[in-house]
Amino acid sequence: MSELRLTAASVAEAMGGALVSGSESRELFGVSIDSRTVRAGELYVALRGDRFDGAEFAASAIDAGAGGVVVPRGRGPGVDRGPAVVIEVDDTLDALQALAHRVRRDSGTRVVAITGSAGKTTTKEVTAEFLSAKYRVIRNHGNLNNHIGLPLSLIELRRRPEIAVVELGMNHAGEISRLVRIAEPDVRVWTNVGEAHLGFFRSIDDIAEAKAEILEEATTSMILVANADDERVAARASSFAGRVVTFGIERPAEVRASAIVDRGIDGTSARVTTVHGTFDVKTPLLGRGNLSNVLAATAVALQYDVPLEAIADRVTRLRPAAHRGEVIRLPTITVIDDSYNANPTATRTALSVLTVDASASRRVAVLGDMLELGDRAVALHEEVGRAVAAANVAVLVVIGGDLAAALARSAVAAGMPRRAVHHFQTSEEAADAVAEIVRPGDVVLVKGSRGVHTDRVVERLKAEQA
Repeated sequence: MSELRLTAASVAEAMGGALVSGSESRELFGVSIDSRTVRAGELYVALRGDRFDGAEFAASAIDAGAGGVVVPRGRGPGVDRGPAVVIEVDDTLDALQALAHRVRRDSGTRVVAITGSAGKTTTKEVTAEFLSAKYRVIRNHGNLNNHIGLPLSLIELRRRPEIAVVELGMNHAGEISRLVRIAEPDVRVWTNVGEAHLGFFRSIDDIAEAKAEILEEATTSMILVANADDERVAARASSFAGRVVTFGIERPAEVRASAIVDRGIDGTSARVTTVHGTFDVKTPLLGRGNLSNVLAATAVALQYDVPLEAIADRVTRLRPAAHRGEVIRLPTITVIDDSYNANPTATRTALSVLTVDASASRRVAVLGDMLELGDRAVALHEEVGRAVAAANVAVLVVIGGDLAAALARSAVAAGMPRRAVHHFQTSEEAADAVAEIVRPGDVVLVKGSRGVHTDRVVERLKAEQA
């Protein structure tokens, strides 16, 4: 099937805008929101932020080779030049989303959308891997999962893949609703509900209500893949207008894991039972949280008739996304690089991998502040501190301010020797210290919110052991 053509006329019509300069038939080859990286022939959409006005860079985008620009109404005369297209719209963000929605509809692509407090990206990657055994699949890259990133991903459906797998992120109520209206997913996946972004909500139940927006705008032909083990997910899934398919470990589900063997840094083994049959899995992805993600992906793949044999084969070759549970085997130590982000649930899950791992001479945990937790931030950090002590961690390094200090104090109160706990304000300071602290045979878990930059500890250890 031929690629969808984006002409100036079709783009202006989809956006509800006016073509004020350039030819209606001018073809545009993709969309960019950054004048510094726009490629020849692309359409530059001039978004406005709290500290920038993209329209100020529209002329620069044209000079860089953009085939056209989208600017607010009245801003066109200042940027029209040469053959480039200029489209004026009421709101450039709304226009970007409207174009994405039009491309999504016109492409004929089936869309799988994933949300949850943890595991979205891993579930997306695994789902795409399973589906690619039978279909042409694309996925949104990195964390392009918000009101800007998702539209940019959906515009790539102009290439007409058979299936697109995308993740939907949020930190405020109403955001998932907006993304669902843009993406119109055929299959929705709800992984779990946890404390991520609790600082923007009054309670975890309020987070669940915001995540439950994934159920909206559904018809009876649509499918929800829901986590049977998560009480908040299960309670809300019954209101879905379409068919509900469940996955789980602890509770009965249509895709369920049993006979689970936790193998520490070597991954997890289990038997997976489905309505289509049973198969054994051995995945290098760490911990039961990732096993749950594999089950979710399996449930999706089965809806698209991917054979069990193909799923079982691809499970063995899965690899984590960068900084999301990567096992890095250095000459004398092993690092679990989970530094991409952190919340209390995910951190406790990562610590559980350390608990069951028998290969370490010592367990070392390097944990940064967990951000956006609101009024419960101190209490939640204290809970993680107790989990550290329970995991028999030999050395704890915490990074950050008062929250890190609360985590450290709680670990000591729960039984860790005070001399085994170290507190640093920055990841740079911690990196130097950790490089001195580690010993041959150590397994080192590194995890923290993105704003703490715990990945710098990982990079230092890699450089030290190179």
